[in-house]
Amino acid sequence: MTQPVRIAPSILSADFSRLGAEIEAIDRAGADWIHVDVMDGHFVPNITIGPPVIKGLRPHTAKPFDVHLMISPIDPFLEAFAEAGANTLTVHPEAGPHIHRTVQHIKSLGKRAGVALNPGTPAKMLDYLIDDVDLVLVMSVNPGFGGQKFIESALRKIEAVRKMIDKSGRAIDLEVDGGVDHETAPRCIAAGADALVAGTATFKGGPSQYAANIAALRGQG
Repeated sequence: MTQPVRIAPSILSADFSRLGAEIEAIDRAGADWIHVDVMDGHFVPNITIGPPVIKGLRPHTAKPFDVHLMISPIDPFLEAFAEAGANTLTVHPEAGPHIHRTVQHIKSLGKRAGVALNPGTPAKMLDYLIDDVDLVLVMSVNPGFGGQKFIESALRKIEAVRKMIDKSGRAIDLEVDGGVDHETAPRCIAAGADALVAGTATFKGGPSQYAANIAALRGQG
């Protein structure tokens, strides 16, 4: 059984000159989680923010920080992001030599552990991880930039991961990130997703539009 759909606006598309105010605005507009994309210019071709920024943003909302770590090596930085205020730490299997050990480390820090699957990473990667993770993030674009076009093959992967989650009997979040808007969101949900990351689709139009944008992603617009 899928859980209620959660909307996680990606602050990558927010106005970086006023991030605290932007987070407060999407909180009021009905966001369930705050999605934080961390990029290192090495694992992905872009550089964003680090633990000090997350720590600075933490007082602006009580909503969970859904932190997507696109950095390599990953293990040396887990504690810093946990201490900065992350609630979920999502990592890529390719970002370190031992993904199972990385997941164990995240759990030992008292945080929820997520695993992200790039467009070229098969669902089968989860075969021996599904009993340990709290979230699976299916990337429907190649990571590194916001505003990209949705990759259609992600829908088959969402369906495959949904079957794995249901078979496990555990309440694991199935999240999708990349090109999610009012048109692709219902297709992701129909395939089995129950959490949607949306940057451009959430933040377009400015703060007065955020509530309507989030409602549209839920299919309520």
